[in-house]
Amino acid sequence: MIEGVKIKKLKWNPDERGKLMEILRNDDEIYSEIGQVYVTTGFPDIVKAWHYHKFQDDHMAVVKGMMKIVLYDGREDSHTKGEVNELYVGEYNPILVKIPRHVYHGFMCVSESEAYVINIVTKPYNREEPDEYRLPWNTDKIPYKWKRKNG
Repeated sequence: MIEGVKIKKLKWNPDERGKLMEILRNDDEIYSEIGQVYVTTGFPDIVKAWHYHKFQDDHMAVVKGMMKIVLYDGREDSHTKGEVNELYVGEYNPILVKIPRHVYHGFMCVSESEAYVINIVTKPYNREEPDEYRLPWNTDKIPYKWKRKNG
């Protein structure tokens, strides 16, 4: 696992009324602070990648559908520099993924319908100076090829 990435297993708590899943609490080991919470979606086989943040950590949970979340450690001072993590997250694997600042990340919907990601970030989005540093989804600077695995 890339240095600084943390995983929290999530679980649904059902009863006769429905179900509830806690995603992040301020007494979790994975918690640091909350700046903003938002939902983003992805359509099947569409890639949203690559970017990193200098000042915020992300905490991603997929609450509908399935996403392939991919992380790349390009940090010069990291023990895991050059490492790629590929995580399948969503209805069949409910986890929260903490993505530390300076780690490139992106995702691709691998379910048959739109997938929903809840992202809890440690700093609010700054519209005037976004904390986003991007590369194209198909860049050669990251050793990963976005494709479905068939067979």
